[in-house]
Amino acid sequence: MTTGEFNKSVDNYADNVYRFILKSIKDEDKAKDIVQDSFEKLWMNVDSVSFTKVRPYLFTTAYHTMIDVIRRDKKKTDFESVNLSAYSHTEQYSDLQEILNEALGKLSEIQRSVILLRDYEGYSYEEIGEITGLNESQVKVYIYRARLFLKNYIVSPETVL
Repeated sequence: MTTGEFNKSVDNYADNVYRFILKSIKDEDKAKDIVQDSFEKLWMNVDSVSFTKVRPYLFTTAYHTMIDVIRRDKKKTDFESVNLSAYSHTEQYSDLQEILNEALGKLSEIQRSVILLRDYEGYSYEEIGEITGLNESQVKVYIYRARLFLKNYIVSPETVL
């Protein structure tokens, strides 16, 4: 089939195919899309379809495309009709403050004190040393060990789940 014959096919059959599809699915936009897809498929096979067989080819292609669209639409659901509770769960408890307090409770007294003074109250290492009676390097070691413990404790799946 030549380009001229293809253009003639569009002029002769586009309205008929559109009416056929529109009567079946009663959606103008989908019908237009199906007709366009049918002509696109014809264009892709322009070498293998003879001009005398264009009309049955278009109606068959449009019908099969329409069936595919109907099947695809059946699988889609409207967002408002989705039951969200079916896709969510409440088995996971994620009150981070409670988990953090539990983790702090597992620290030694000195580690808990230096971590709270540093991270909650914002004191410097030197000020924490004055408050607790430790030297600055001891404060840094306790804070490092406390943070390492907290990181490992909070990240562990057993704690979060």
